Amino acid sequence: MHQTDPNQRRFDTDHAIEIAPRVWWVGHVLADDPFQCHVYLIEQGDQSVLFDPGSRLTFATTLRKIEEIIPFSAIRYFVCHHQDPDITACLPLIDELVDRPDAVLVTHWRASALLRHYALERLPFWLVDEHDWRLQLPDRELRFVFTPYAHFPGAFCTFDAETGVLFSSDLFGGFTETPALMAEDIGYFEAMRPFHEHYIPSRDILVHALDQIARHPVRLIAPQHGSIIPAPLVGPIIEQLRELDCGIYLFAGGVDTDIRRLSRLNRTLGEITRTMLYCRDFHDIAARLLEVVRRSLPVARIDYYLELADGEVLGLVADGQEQQRAEQVPAWLRALLGISRARWLGDTAGRCLHGHPMHDERFCCHTGDEGAMSLLLPLFAREGERLEAIAHIHLEHPIEIGAHERQLIAQLMVPLQVVLEREAIYRSIEAERTRTYQRSIRDSLTGLFNRFYMQDIIERQCHAQDRGGPQVAALMLDLDHFKRINDHHGHPVGDALLRQVATLLHGSIRDGDVPVRFGGEEFILFLMDASAEQGRTLAERLRARIAAHQFVLDDGLELRLTVSIGGALRRPGEPLDALVERADKALYTAKQAGRNRAVFAG
Repeated sequence: MHQTDPNQRRFDTDHAIEIAPRVWWVGHVLADDPFQCHVYLIEQGDQSVLFDPGSRLTFATTLRKIEEIIPFSAIRYFVCHHQDPDITACLPLIDELVDRPDAVLVTHWRASALLRHYALERLPFWLVDEHDWRLQLPDRELRFVFTPYAHFPGAFCTFDAETGVLFSSDLFGGFTETPALMAEDIGYFEAMRPFHEHYIPSRDILVHALDQIARHPVRLIAPQHGSIIPAPLVGPIIEQLRELDCGIYLFAGGVDTDIRRLSRLNRTLGEITRTMLYCRDFHDIAARLLEVVRRSLPVARIDYYLELADGEVLGLVADGQEQQRAEQVPAWLRALLGISRARWLGDTAGRCLHGHPMHDERFCCHTGDEGAMSLLLPLFAREGERLEAIAHIHLEHPIEIGAHERQLIAQLMVPLQVVLEREAIYRSIEAERTRTYQRSIRDSLTGLFNRFYMQDIIERQCHAQDRGGPQVAALMLDLDHFKRINDHHGHPVGDALLRQVATLLHGSIRDGDVPVRFGGEEFILFLMDASAEQGRTLAERLRARIAAHQFVLDDGLELRLTVSIGGALRRPGEPLDALVERADKALYTAKQAGRNRAVFAG
């Protein structure tokens, strides 16, 4: 192993180089390659960390340099800041070498969706977003810094709080015609300029990433590409990066060199990017996108259609506020979701799947009723060739699609992809949150509400009644001689009966009423805006309906049940527990009187 002062001009890159206390450069310098890729190691005994292990071209040298410091088997954490092959192609080799069960691949969930295609057998994923963006090591803590869209949605950096080293992923990288491990002066920024102008979508994304990094006391930057940035250059380079116009050369597309048009396009895309970053609600994003695009095209409205993770098709129409259910989405549009890129392009040159004119193999013009013209922008999954979303741009009048229009629309497709991808993620998260909440308030056997939900929602209704709101009534139900059924036929039969009773109860009440499984074979129904007479009538109807119902179970078993019911009308100011207690006493009276009857408290 080889220790070197980071301020020295030259380094012996044939050996590992310590760039900070127990932080080592273990990369490989490829001859005549301006896109040098670096690998770094944090030495932590048998808890050591390897950052962005590299490709098959460099891994043999990297492995040798690691072994100069520690045995390869001492590495537990393999951090991959993103999924590109220049830093991950050696993972199958690592997977074969790893022989410890606690070794993990540290990354963001968005990268893991792609890295899993390496089919690694020994390295499970350890996701930074599931571990509070921190990793505690024996003598230091690593903090993972989320830098979305720089250069991909799940991009992040790693900050070593002990040494102040920022492992910056693609940020701060550069093209170096003559490889230099350490940047010597601010002139290195000129090597970084083309790297970021081409690589980062916009200055807003770059500035957002820099703002996240600025929260940490960075003393040295260790990027994946280019040169390591020592402490004196960290501040000046960050300030220059903040002023850099990123993505500008992508706007020309080889068809337009009018700088004014490119400038307008730059501003348009900048506004779209700011909208993506700072707006959370999709209808806000959609309204803002519509406003921005109308400056360049005669757009009447933009409709969005996307397929969610569970296969549901979602239509967000007009300004994104009105939502269409799957069955309301036009059938010809719904049929496009899920097709391959090859199928979208169709069999005839210059025509898409539906025979409409295709432009640059990206989007097509659609002619509807009475000559109305619209544009269809297919948005394909980033990790495949599957069409997962569509933007349907309705035009106020037909237009000629020239080079400028093709260029503008082509540039719109990337931010639209990001917007819809983010919305799909939010929708999936919200759906899971809803499912989790429903599981917390529902009885798992019957699907009726549980006592936790009862305590919350009915107490609110009671407070509303005291403020002049609707009257609340309670009906307590108990299945007669239910223990005999469990004892004679078994608990599975009893559970099946409870589920069928719950279905009968749910079908017998109004939408605003609240059915609760109180416990065991007891249920309680809370009736909203009900009089004592209405409560008595419903109680008797329920009793009769259950008594007359033939319960058909598995294996053709048929059973009959009866139910005892006690009811009570809530008194002004009465606590919920007191109301339930009075209904329970009325139920006890019904049972004492012979069961299969309803008693309503006076």
